[in-house]
Amino acid sequence: MWLGDPDQQVYVSSVSAWEIATKYRLGRLPSAEVLLQEACKLLQAQGLLTLPVSWRHGLRAGSYALAHRDPLDRLLAAQAELDDLTLVTLDPSLAAFPCRRLW
Repeated sequence: MWLGDPDQQVYVSSVSAWEIATKYRLGRLPSAEVLLQEACKLLQAQGLLTLPVSWRHGLRAGSYALAHRDPLDRLLAAQAELDDLTLVTLDPSLAAFPCRRLW
């Protein structure tokens, strides 16, 4: 898998928007203001697709027996698993979840 492949569909989860907005609000990501204002245009310009959170994603994320402190990461893992996607993450704690990961 190569993210720059024009034939490869790349999704950005709405969970990521939630996390960016939260970190910005808390002052932990002050440079995200432009991203928050222009995200939809930027995603579209790059050919990226958005992935909404569904009821089944929530049920799967909440039912993982694995311990993980971040509910947003659990949602990302559930989306990747259920939608047969590859989760792009550097977080080693997500290795235990039943989804494909890149990096």
